[in-house]
Amino acid sequence: MYFNSQGKEEYTYDAIVIGSGISGGYAAMELCKKGYKTLVLERGPMVKHGDYPTANLDNWELENNNTVSKEEVAAHYFKQNRLSWWVKEDHKQFINKDDEYPYDEVEGTRFDWIRGHHVGGRSIMWGRHCYRWSDLDFEANAKDGVAIDWPIRYKDIEPWYDYVETFVGVSGQKEGLKQVPDGVFLPPFKLNCAEQHMREAVAKKYPYRILTPGRVANLTQYKPEVHKGKRGQCQSRSRCVRGCPYGAYFSSLSATLPVAEETGNLWMRPNSVAHEIVFDKETRKATGVRVRDAETGEDVEFFAKVIFCNASTIGTTAILLNSRSEEFPDGLGNSSGELGHNMMDHHYGMGASATLPGFEDTYYKGRKPMGFYIPRFRNIDEATKMDNFIRGYGYQGRAHRIKGVGEGIGESLKEQIVKPGPYQINMTCFGELLPYHENKMFLNFDKKDKNGMPIITFDTKLRENEKELRKDGVICAEEMLEAAGCTDITSYNVETAVGAAIHEMGTARMGRDPKTSVLNKWNQMHDVKNVFITDGSCMTSSATQNPSITYMALTARAVDYMHKEMNRRNM
Repeated sequence: MYFNSQGKEEYTYDAIVIGSGISGGYAAMELCKKGYKTLVLERGPMVKHGDYPTANLDNWELENNNTVSKEEVAAHYFKQNRLSWWVKEDHKQFINKDDEYPYDEVEGTRFDWIRGHHVGGRSIMWGRHCYRWSDLDFEANAKDGVAIDWPIRYKDIEPWYDYVETFVGVSGQKEGLKQVPDGVFLPPFKLNCAEQHMREAVAKKYPYRILTPGRVANLTQYKPEVHKGKRGQCQSRSRCVRGCPYGAYFSSLSATLPVAEETGNLWMRPNSVAHEIVFDKETRKATGVRVRDAETGEDVEFFAKVIFCNASTIGTTAILLNSRSEEFPDGLGNSSGELGHNMMDHHYGMGASATLPGFEDTYYKGRKPMGFYIPRFRNIDEATKMDNFIRGYGYQGRAHRIKGVGEGIGESLKEQIVKPGPYQINMTCFGELLPYHENKMFLNFDKKDKNGMPIITFDTKLRENEKELRKDGVICAEEMLEAAGCTDITSYNVETAVGAAIHEMGTARMGRDPKTSVLNKWNQMHDVKNVFITDGSCMTSSATQNPSITYMALTARAVDYMHKEMNRRNM
């Protein structure tokens, strides 16, 4: 295999960022703003803001009314379509094909790996929910005697939440809850009348259960002096998964990468599959990244003083496991043996739906990009402590008027189907998954993909604590719908696989002790001081809240620390 050995200067940068999604884009922006000549390596093709071919199409303008054909699913999306809601005609261009990017699962287990390899990554398709973590989360492992303790507390990250929320633009409503601290909010998307009714009815009967507007990275107010890049105000079209031509929600394409580009310090290299981070045993530092060009098959090495790994939990961990040397035969920075272990996600597939009588004389304008959120209310204090499980869960849901259903043909049918029916409330429960050492990913070096990378194998599952938590989540959903006066309540509990929530995390965790963790409190490798990991790999527990805003806060914090260490000549 040939690596660049000529013209090293041409291939040398101050910093390399592997990955261009939520955390990679943020790392690139922060590095570039601080003056670092930064190379971003993205394994997929170039996508620029505005390259959203279906953004302005109505469903009837899409093939098969936005449904991917059975033949195409069988050929290309046979694993991802196990989540029947995910693969749709309007955004399939941003979803990897399973036949082109294979992976294995240990017999008897299942992992749902949802990927998008392109510039911007999954920041184009993310759900945009942004909830702060609290010390209820950062102290949980220590208090419960589970896994290892987080090396940080809420006070360490609180100013960085302020910092990133201001730039990102998070709409939300302050509630004064200790389990989901209030943040720097834009005005919320208001609850509709049915959701407001449910908020009041639930709070009256269950004071610990607070229904609030979802906190999302959609701009209800656009402030050009703050929301830099290519941003604009949300139009309430609810087509976010296709890419937003208005830049109304936060993504790498609309925000961080344009800001990084404006500095003149950004070099973007798409179609660059990172294979290995190169380690120099003399300096005990990483010297660069080895890459295979996905278009030409050429192998190239790029050099830098510092490397940020942001290829997503699984992508980053695969690169590190493949970065083997005499010093690190089991993967770069893996002296603890924890690399690849402690895989977490959130689990869902449990919840309830119902009809809410009344309100037939009301409607709502637009299609707001979210509904409501009910934060965790179990195991917060002694009054809410459960005997049969630890940790907790939250709900995401919405109320909407059901489309009319008609019979017959002609004019009478048309009149019936445009007449709205009653309000329906749907709520899905998202539960915490504990950091089990046994839940893991590893590489099969005897099998290679089309780019020469070893095939990833997953060995993960939900366990007893998750199963008990799920039962309670369903019961409480039913209780709240009953409290709101709903009828026709239907509940469900269909166990999802790890990965299905697309919140995978934990395989290169933070910790205080190099013997039990990969990273220190600054997201810096214990073993290799000029390598930082700020994507989901770094997480020490999973909490119940969506994690992306925490990734961004940790990223900004890590870049700031690295910059100060550089100035002190400690790196």
